[in-house]
Amino acid sequence: MPASPPDIDTSHAETFRHWTPVTLRFSDQDSMGHINNVAFSALVEAGRNAYVTQYLKPESHPGIDFVLARVTIDFRAEMHYPGTVQVGTCIKRVGGSSITIRSGVFLDDAVRATAESTNVFIDLATRKPCPVPTDIREELENQLTAAGR
Repeated sequence: MPASPPDIDTSHAETFRHWTPVTLRFSDQDSMGHINNVAFSALVEAGRNAYVTQYLKPESHPGIDFVLARVTIDFRAEMHYPGTVQVGTCIKRVGGSSITIRSGVFLDDAVRATAESTNVFIDLATRKPCPVPTDIREELENQLTAAGR
């Protein structure tokens, strides 16, 4: 397994190759009119799921799914409704049964939040961790190697 690349600066849009557009909703606002911290989590989730599910297809990986084990979000600037954010996603680490993903949330070309998430692959029958499928591992390790260049 390749070594992890140097820490990836997710505050810059050029870091990312995978993007997910997400529309801000009126209901994402808090009482102060800001996009609420819980909504930021949902934005990161949308990007993370779009990224991972392009590889984890039910027909090619029956009985396997992935669950969120950890997420940290650094809130860098406020956002307001309406708008469409761009969520950038990249791989940071591929473990035995888990992957760590980095994300950046951008609005109007400015970073609004960065995040790091760890997902664990599970066997749906046993509900226990299982190895990252070989084809997914290979693709993500290739992306990890490219990110380190």
